[in-house]
Amino acid sequence: MTTLRLWFERLKSQFDIPLLTFGSAQITILTIIYMIVFTGLLFFLTGRLRKWIVEQLLTRTKMDIGARQAAGSIIRYFIIVVGLVIILQTAGIDLTALNVLAGAVGIGLGFGLQNIVNNFISGLIILFERPIKVGDRIVVGNVEGDVERIGGRSTEVVTNDNITIIVPNSKFITENVINWSHNDRKVRFRIPVSVAYGSDVELVVRLLREVAMNNPDVLDNPAPGVRLMEFGDSGLNFELRAWSTSLIHRKGLLTSNLNFAILAAFTEHGIEIPFPQRVVRLDGNSLEMLMKHESADLPREKDTRP
Repeated sequence: MTTLRLWFERLKSQFDIPLLTFGSAQITILTIIYMIVFTGLLFFLTGRLRKWIVEQLLTRTKMDIGARQAAGSIIRYFIIVVGLVIILQTAGIDLTALNVLAGAVGIGLGFGLQNIVNNFISGLIILFERPIKVGDRIVVGNVEGDVERIGGRSTEVVTNDNITIIVPNSKFITENVINWSHNDRKVRFRIPVSVAYGSDVELVVRLLREVAMNNPDVLDNPAPGVRLMEFGDSGLNFELRAWSTSLIHRKGLLTSNLNFAILAAFTEHGIEIPFPQRVVRLDGNSLEMLMKHESADLPREKDTRP
């Protein structure tokens, strides 16, 4: 036991060599190792604590997954800040001596690190205000997908192609964000439909409603609706409006299923879907001038007689 203690004291004396003086404290190799080890341990333990809070502790409450993720992240950030202060103080570093360093860091933040700080502050705003939360279907810029995780610097969004896109948090603060499930997951879809002039309008409305009500992904309440939107160049333009909660993350599939069913119903009842048509009318003078112009462009046969 005495030998082990002497060995530790000899090892400590070798690493307890002052490297620099910070205020009244001396920074040694042992101090640096101490701060690195305990800082890494702090981040590891707070990460496990956040996971336990989200997946076990708060599951007993009525909070949704987004609220649990936000609460876990906020608690983790708070413990990290307090833990770093404790680590610095126990390492013998006087925090008042960090004023000069804080000024230098502030200048650095103003120039090179402003984007990182902007994203971190934006992440805190997202966690507190919760304009988006884990599980939401969102569209920001050219990115559309489900929010998988909200981190301190960025947010992970998973698209329908199972591709994870890392979006900086500042995007959700400075740009327009479409949140399909912010209040609830009930969304109305609009499917344009065109029929030929002369079609039975009442039959068209009835068929469109039946198609929507027979689709299992369309809600009965609110009921599907049909609107005659305009008299188009080639036909009557209707719009089928249907509500859904199950396919808001795959709206293309719902639209496709309804279009297939509409086409089958229209074909069965003889309702024509129009295509663009143009009618050109020429009066007698215009027709005569066109024929003269075409005859003038035709090549003339050469006279081969001797």
